[in-house]
Amino acid sequence: MTKLSKTMIATAAFAVIATSAFSEAAWDFKAGMAYVYGGPGKMSAMAMAPAEKNHRAMMKHAKKVPENTVFFMDNGSMYYTPGRLDPTGNFYVN
Repeated sequence: MTKLSKTMIATAAFAVIATSAFSEAAWDFKAGMAYVYGGPGKMSAMAMAPAEKNHRAMMKHAKKVPENTVFFMDNGSMYYTPGRLDPTGNFYVN
């Protein structure tokens, strides 16, 4: 898995980790911003350079996160799995 795809996955996970409980509110990812997971407790957000060359470099290795992907932490490591959570937090495989 490339460093960029790990970063993209971590971005999504950050939104989950940053809240104290699961919320039905949509995650607010903003165009032009990068969200980086640097390890347990290490999250950052910053504006990306607007140059087309920068965008092409990121997209070269980017992978779209599939629908119904669950991100979670266990023993200080981040994981993801296909599936979904019901409103009570129970996990179901697609």
